[in-house]
Amino acid sequence: MIARRKEVNQIFQKDVTPFVTQYCVECHADRPKAGLNLRVAVKKPGDPAFTRKWLECIANVRAGDMPPEEADQPSEDERRRFLEALGQIKYLSARDPGPFVIRRLTKAEYGNTLRDFLGVEPGIARELPEEVSGAGYLNSLSPMQTEQYLGIANLALQKMPAAVQRRLLGPPQADVRSIAQKLARIAYRRPPTEDEVDVLVKVFDLGRASNLDRNAALRLMLKAVLISPQFLFITPSVEVPAGEKIAPLDDFQLASRLSYLLWSTLPDAELSGLADQGRLREPDMLKAQTLRLLADKRSRALFDGFGAQWLGLDRLASKTFDTEKFPQMTPAVRAAMYDEARLFFEGVVRDNLSLTTFISADYSFLNDTLAVFYGLEKASLGTSMRKVQLNNPNRGGILGMPGILAVTSFPTRTSAVKRGVWVLEQVLGEQVPPAPPNIPALEKQDAQKVGHLTLRQRTELHRTNAVCANCHRILDPIGFGLENFDAIGRWRDRDESGGAIDAAGELPGGGRFASPAELKGLIASRRDDLARNLAEKFLAYAIGRQLDGYDFIVVDQMLNTLAVEGYKMQTLILETVTSYPFLNRRVQD
Repeated sequence: MIARRKEVNQIFQKDVTPFVTQYCVECHADRPKAGLNLRVAVKKPGDPAFTRKWLECIANVRAGDMPPEEADQPSEDERRRFLEALGQIKYLSARDPGPFVIRRLTKAEYGNTLRDFLGVEPGIARELPEEVSGAGYLNSLSPMQTEQYLGIANLALQKMPAAVQRRLLGPPQADVRSIAQKLARIAYRRPPTEDEVDVLVKVFDLGRASNLDRNAALRLMLKAVLISPQFLFITPSVEVPAGEKIAPLDDFQLASRLSYLLWSTLPDAELSGLADQGRLREPDMLKAQTLRLLADKRSRALFDGFGAQWLGLDRLASKTFDTEKFPQMTPAVRAAMYDEARLFFEGVVRDNLSLTTFISADYSFLNDTLAVFYGLEKASLGTSMRKVQLNNPNRGGILGMPGILAVTSFPTRTSAVKRGVWVLEQVLGEQVPPAPPNIPALEKQDAQKVGHLTLRQRTELHRTNAVCANCHRILDPIGFGLENFDAIGRWRDRDESGGAIDAAGELPGGGRFASPAELKGLIASRRDDLARNLAEKFLAYAIGRQLDGYDFIVVDQMLNTLAVEGYKMQTLILETVTSYPFLNRRVQD
């Protein structure tokens, strides 16, 4: 590893530093444009603080956006060597699992946790606001949020079945301190400290002093558990040997991390019992428990949390469509579109299929409502979703799913750009530079001049703007490969102008296609790109943060195992939960 770092450092000094000095620092130095100070970054190439910046550099230089058109331009050889050198910068990173992200339970996790703790419906949390997607989760509580949690706790206690209350609060003669310890062990997802138990017992005593009967005082103590930070937040273990910079997660935290990853809820009795015995970290045991959780129906949460976010379907229910053009987009249709992708994803996981199945599959899950979008009105599938073999090679897999085609469209029409970005970023894992500011939309074009043009012709006219050309040159051909699907995913041979659809295009790096089926085939053949993208996205989801330098070395190791084992989906999950960043954390100062 030391020899590799030395080699990469030499490559960096030879191919990156001169490139940055000659073509970049005039704009990206002491008063940097776009917040990008490359004069500092080249002095600390392995610093995790600059990982995102180097990724931006790769995207912009690869797209031809940087250096800007009016500046001196590097040769193609200089550009190639610069990009190849930055691709190796991860090897300058120290072995580091990264920080543990302390975060509040998501809305779905909170509802599921109340279900499994108190036996109430998870929809009890529906009034909580939706999370804002981003690099991580908020780790604070506002007074308004505290009031919301208190209200939900009151409602949950009212709806708690009597049998659950007897199980949690025990018989009349039960010791209050023992009850507090039991409640806290479940809710805090670890054994409570003596001080934490003292606090709960004091709440019970306060209730009794306020003339509450024993049962009411116990319920007050349970309410205190439900609104405590220990319940509402996912936190790391606090006991770390002095002087340690990296610490393994203890078995209790590992049980929580695994359970919330695959089930979006607290550990069950078996997982908690193994944590109590200190056996969960045993590699064979951890793998066995992972497979057990995946086989349980609660693993649906893996799609609702990770799968829907990866595919963009978490936006489908709220996405706006022109109701005159697309009256078909009813809540029932949106639900069927979501369930199609969910059942497909769950099948790939459950049957341990190759990751390429996401692209190359020749089947999907449909009901009568969704069959219409596939031109299969006569199939008589009924109201329940069922697996359907597809004879149309343009369908099957995520590229031909109406829900995904819909979320990558505008409210009134398709978007070659949105679909191109989605394929590059969500499927192939490439970073696309953000659009320049103040670029006019297609709708700003003179309607009389472009009224007879197809959307492809209008987009190509838009591309004559030099500022737009580089990105559109990469994105548009991919999006046009899906142009046979309208804005809600129905097949068509002509677009709204009446012109014939031209679905021909080319992927970055080569590979021409003339139909969605050929585009599918080309993408499915890029197995390593698909696997790397999913590995990076899933690892980031599992540890709750963006990946940094050493994480990409971990991904390389995961890919080696994936290749040997046939790129299987369960292999990806097992490699993630046994990875260094998943099992360890950096000790914060």
